[in-house]
Amino acid sequence: MIKPKFPVDEQQRLAALRSYHLLDTLPEKDFDNITAVTANICDVPISLVTLLDADRNFLKSQYGLSLNETPRDISFCGHAILDESNIFIVEDARKDERFKDNPLVTEMNAIFYAGVRLVNSDGYPLGTLCVFDTKPRTLTKSQQKALVALAYQVVNLFEARKHNRLLLTAQAELEERNEELKHFAGIVSHDMKMPLANMIITSDMLRTKYGQLLDEQGKDYLDYIKQSSFTLSEYITGLLEHYETNKTAAFRSEVFDSQDMLEEIIELLNINMDCEINLPEENIEMQANKVALEQILLNLIGNSLKYNDKEKIRIDIDCREKDGIYYFEITDNGMGIPNNQLSKIFDLFVTNNTLDRNGKKGNGIGLSTVKKLVNRLEGNIEASSVLGEGTTVKFNIKKLD
Repeated sequence: MIKPKFPVDEQQRLAALRSYHLLDTLPEKDFDNITAVTANICDVPISLVTLLDADRNFLKSQYGLSLNETPRDISFCGHAILDESNIFIVEDARKDERFKDNPLVTEMNAIFYAGVRLVNSDGYPLGTLCVFDTKPRTLTKSQQKALVALAYQVVNLFEARKHNRLLLTAQAELEERNEELKHFAGIVSHDMKMPLANMIITSDMLRTKYGQLLDEQGKDYLDYIKQSSFTLSEYITGLLEHYETNKTAAFRSEVFDSQDMLEEIIELLNINMDCEINLPEENIEMQANKVALEQILLNLIGNSLKYNDKEKIRIDIDCREKDGIYYFEITDNGMGIPNNQLSKIFDLFVTNNTLDRNGKKGNGIGLSTVKKLVNRLEGNIEASSVLGEGTTVKFNIKKLD
């Protein structure tokens, strides 16, 4: 017996296979109808739709067989996906060096095999539509032609199923976005009233009381208008960033050094307070969406600076890679977050009513945006905190190809 080799692009092939979400799924009538028709046309006892996973041959549909999977290293289909001809045929496996000692032959009497590769639109062979017989035989030209045509229909079912899944996901996302927009309209209409009212009232007071001449009190009112304008501007900017998250987190892969990125972020923050920031000892060459990751880290490190009441701020940053996942951890010695608020801090418009270092209240947009970005980068985020001692935020993102 000769074990089947792996295709040169095996990792990409496996990624394509798994994108269809067919492995370990239950039988489906559409596929079972095809295997039944295939067995009837080819006049064989067994017909299968198979999917070649990393170490197994998963049987998506089986006619005349009760197995769900077989080891890949004894599979006929493992050889078939490497053969670029229209159809891979083994007339008598007992006489073929590749199969004569194969357990499928010696124990299950799999003598005849014919399989057609199931090649997706990107050119990756996902598995086969195949038939078995317990005796040597051949297929007629018309039978071979029918087997190829039926394999094409199996691929069409794969693609249709995948598109339907994507459409359902998109529909769910749109429904969620519509709900967010409804919530957004109600919250914004309420929260914007106060800054706007401040500007209007202050302008009226300037016009009626001071006219063209402004004293010190008048200057204070102007400062108040300016501050209110800043508040409104920051609020709108945060909202725009939140609703632009999907564009920011599009899968634009870029190679960069983790150390350089963190140093650039610290420089952008323009820190003018007593602060100690400890960066990771190890520099990692990363492949990810740098723009999205920078936005995440800017917000988290910025929060560690703003919500800190200590004379000397301390921030520890850790970054490491394992199995194609980047793990980040940001720990500070700041104000901390009450336990009853931890589960809500990543929700849109939710704040814990804590004033920052400058006496300002947050708007509940930044951390919600961070969570959306992390989710879009196929990661997770969580926070732990001790009130009065500090907070730790951990998140991970997937390495992009």
